[in-house]
Amino acid sequence: MALINVDQLAARLGSADARIIDTRWYLADVQQGRREYQISHIPGAIFLDVEEDLSTPGKGPGRHPLPRWADFAELLGTRGIGNEHHVIVYDTADGSIAARLWWMLRRLGHEAVSVLDGGWTAWTSTGMPVEHRVNEPSATRFVGRFQPGGSIDRDDLRASLGEVLILDARAPERFEGLTEPVDPIAGHIPTALSAFHGGNVTADGYFKSPAELRARFQGLGVDDGVRTVTYCGSGVTSCHNVLAMHLAGLPEPLLYPGSWSDWSTEGYPVATGPEPGEAPGT
Repeated sequence: MALINVDQLAARLGSADARIIDTRWYLADVQQGRREYQISHIPGAIFLDVEEDLSTPGKGPGRHPLPRWADFAELLGTRGIGNEHHVIVYDTADGSIAARLWWMLRRLGHEAVSVLDGGWTAWTSTGMPVEHRVNEPSATRFVGRFQPGGSIDRDDLRASLGEVLILDARAPERFEGLTEPVDPIAGHIPTALSAFHGGNVTADGYFKSPAELRARFQGLGVDDGVRTVTYCGSGVTSCHNVLAMHLAGLPEPLLYPGSWSDWSTEGYPVATGPEPGEAPGT
């Protein structure tokens, strides 16, 4: 199951076949999540860092390039995660960071991975136990079975403009080019539609029902016969749209891992404003 709730996770605490992963991370302070983990976390949880563990810093393309899959499989093993484990991953609230690890594990053929619905906020608000020690499980072996597909690079995406449905998971003000806190240019990929990942959850950070999610994405043009791509700032929160479409029973979109942080550094066409804009040359 792609989602797990607080009560279901509580029933798994201490299970030898479960691994709980804390992925708290914040764009404004990339070390804040690690500090919060060190203060308190769900019992048994280990910390995986977006910057150091779920990316290859400085290698490109984009701010959070995916690691080599063989390297990532090796890292999982060194952190005590094996093929036999049900991986349960959480972040601060809505799953927008946890979904990155969910997506990556499934690319390695590991389907036994769930995101905690409501995340750390749901866990603590319901009075569940926490612990304060840093956990370091014994190393094991993870054998990756890489699943091809699932992503698209910038050149293939550029060549496909006007032929694919592109969903931008960033906040609307970044999509429109009204602000850009990190990357060199503001705006969005031409023809993209605004599909902010925050629209996948309720006001208190829980995923909307499959029917609501299906209606949302179908309203944006997603259908069984439509090739869809999702992106964000750096290929992290766009995984939330992949997870939401999976929950909705819709075909999963391709992820553009480099996302806007890659596209905006290459001199590629840029659109601004609330409208998608036209594909270059049309």
